[in-house]
Amino acid sequence: MAGTIAVKNGYVFDPLNEINGEIMDIFIKDGKVVRELSTAELKNAKVIDASGMTVMPGGVDSHSHVAGAKVNAGRSMRPEDHYKTNLQKTSLTHSGSGYTVPSVYKQGYDYAAMGYTTVFEAAIPPLEARHTHEEMRATPLLDMGGYLILGNNFFLMRYLHDGDIEKAAAYVAWMMKTHKSYGIKCVNPAGVENWGWGKNVHSLDEANIHFEVTPRETIKGLSEVNELLGLPVPLHLHANNLGHPGCYEITKDSLKILDGVKPRQDMDVEWAETKIDPSRNRSVYLAHLMFNSFAGTTWGDCESGVKDIAEYINNKDHVVIDSGCTPFGEATVMTGDGPAIQDMYKLTGNKWSNTDVEMEGGSGVIPFTYFKANPVHSLQWAMGLECLLLINDPWKTIMTTDSPNGGPFTKYPEVMTWIMSEAFRKQTFSECHKWANDRSELGGINRELSLYDLAILTRANPAKTIGMAHRKGSLGVGADGDVTVYNINPQQLDTNNYEALLQAFRKAEYTVKGGEIVAVKGDIVSLPEKRTYYSDVHVEDEREKEMLADVKEWFRYYTLGFANYPTPEKYLQNPTPIKINVVR
Repeated sequence: MAGTIAVKNGYVFDPLNEINGEIMDIFIKDGKVVRELSTAELKNAKVIDASGMTVMPGGVDSHSHVAGAKVNAGRSMRPEDHYKTNLQKTSLTHSGSGYTVPSVYKQGYDYAAMGYTTVFEAAIPPLEARHTHEEMRATPLLDMGGYLILGNNFFLMRYLHDGDIEKAAAYVAWMMKTHKSYGIKCVNPAGVENWGWGKNVHSLDEANIHFEVTPRETIKGLSEVNELLGLPVPLHLHANNLGHPGCYEITKDSLKILDGVKPRQDMDVEWAETKIDPSRNRSVYLAHLMFNSFAGTTWGDCESGVKDIAEYINNKDHVVIDSGCTPFGEATVMTGDGPAIQDMYKLTGNKWSNTDVEMEGGSGVIPFTYFKANPVHSLQWAMGLECLLLINDPWKTIMTTDSPNGGPFTKYPEVMTWIMSEAFRKQTFSECHKWANDRSELGGINRELSLYDLAILTRANPAKTIGMAHRKGSLGVGADGDVTVYNINPQQLDTNNYEALLQAFRKAEYTVKGGEIVAVKGDIVSLPEKRTYYSDVHVEDEREKEMLADVKEWFRYYTLGFANYPTPEKYLQNPTPIKINVVR
């Protein structure tokens, strides 16, 4: 049961309310931030003395791979990932294991220990939505949601080929409700369909087989659908040719397609108080920019192309990115981009898996290790940090590792410290292959992000970007009572003492979730209920009826019956639909 909490005397960083290190109190009642507490309420409140510490909203991860059949494949094919890292059962918590792909209980505890309270799964294949929700339901502490993979869906390719945007929109609206998902994820547009036949696409205007739809048409069409419906999150794009030398060009050209698209977010929600506009103002959310930013023609002459893309983004207002940093060490690469995994297998010879999710998408999984002695890996490390340091406006960037692709989310403290401490970057540089310096811009960057900037990258902007700022990412009145207290005194902050920063970020002093203290110095102390968000999108009944006639006709090609396709709400923990495109 959410109680009454007073977080007193901390240095508060709340960018959505333009609060930059002010000493103030945060009051929480019935799970929500309130303006003040009565004398009687204060007398019975739990008090957190945050004197000399940093206070931020609870962390929001807008792009992570934490649930679903693909994630579970990563767990099952990597026993070595589990016996190395174990978590003992306590009287309150489950046991767990896994480093790059932890078990569901452990991942919830690990996120909460770092101060995170909200995590969104980046890729839900429709046919595997039930499985995804089962794992999200079992993940403790975290409020969650997920993006539905739709960039290579049979019905959408048909509608886009025919230019029938309204029917495509009706289909997307129905799919969101059917699978209890939140936004549109587009992976290797038009290319994953080709992968079912051992092929791919390599340019924006190369049509795929059977449907004769190009990546350009797919990106443009899905964006039109996204804004026609008024979805919470922009089109979440994983661009073509990811991870290949020279891919930065197609990435930048993909972003140009959506220049001029007017964002339209039509959510029927009660908004928390914020000083700046909390609604989204971007038309495209580019995933894991680092992996999309290689220049060069081969692995022998590859270099960073981040600067070129960053310059484009600095001069445009329709793009927001997450970084996809690579903090060295073990990782498990998993993606809906099947051909990308096969290419990695050819490079590494590692064990791998590849799956075609019938008529709707595909995926692949491969274990991977990033080494400081490896020239390309060192370059990738530098590129990931460039994504956050070369883009001038922090409101256009979100910090991620594309967990577990670039590395596990438990490496976030390292990334936070690198972008705040030039000394830490230089120390790591000295251990890297010289390519990291010779073929990137990072060595010439002396920018150090502030705690306010960090709050934007890890709280305010993820929440604003994905349409959760009505209750997440701020400490304004009416926001969820999610608070992180770090043992960092901003008045005594010394970025040369990066070890102290690392330790503070690894284990938050306090994590408060929905008005309840859930972690103290990294130890889990309570397990309050969580929520699962999805978009309940309205379209006209007649449009939906016409679209469903198509779907039911084609459903004979699926291996399950139409009645068994939807994901019932009972699979969700505290299902929380967000009304979209409602008739007022």
